[in-house]
Amino acid sequence: MAKLVLFLTLLSFALCMAATSPTDFIKASCKATRYPELCVECLSGYAGVIQRDERRLAHSALSVSLARASSAAAFATKLTKVRGIKPREYQAAKDCIENMGDSVDRLSQSVRELGHTGRAVGRDFLWHMSNVQTWVSAALTDESTCLDGFAGHLMDGNVKAAIKRRITNVAQVTSNALALVNRFASRHRARNP
Repeated sequence: MAKLVLFLTLLSFALCMAATSPTDFIKASCKATRYPELCVECLSGYAGVIQRDERRLAHSALSVSLARASSAAAFATKLTKVRGIKPREYQAAKDCIENMGDSVDRLSQSVRELGHTGRAVGRDFLWHMSNVQTWVSAALTDESTCLDGFAGHLMDGNVKAAIKRRITNVAQVTSNALALVNRFASRHRARNP
């Protein structure tokens, strides 16, 4: 009888583990974000790395945000070289490049800082996480400020549309990364009061 109970317990555990695959973990975690479909789309390719680890999930989300921010900054740089760009568009694009450079710097800092949380406990963990949360929030502000430079009807056109599309995507990915960082921090605090 004891062997049967042990077998059923192990079988139940195995079925539960199978039901919570890394992809299921990502989908469930992404429900805590503002853009869950985009979250799943961006992170599913990292399921093998993430497994069911909240820190790896947050790290992957930050890495995706960093890559997209770098790509958007490079894209904005290319747009400044387009023939026929209006002076106002040129200046807004230059300001955007500066803002996105700041965003890239802050996201890079965040990725490095999150790496320091691996062995950190107590106040050390809280300090590192506070830095990450602050820098990711600041990166989001930088991305929003980039878009502000293109406000108004005088800026309507292809340059505005192209930059707005790219930067909006980066801001959504960064928002998702911040939500996953916050989720990781609060769950870690709950497990380690």
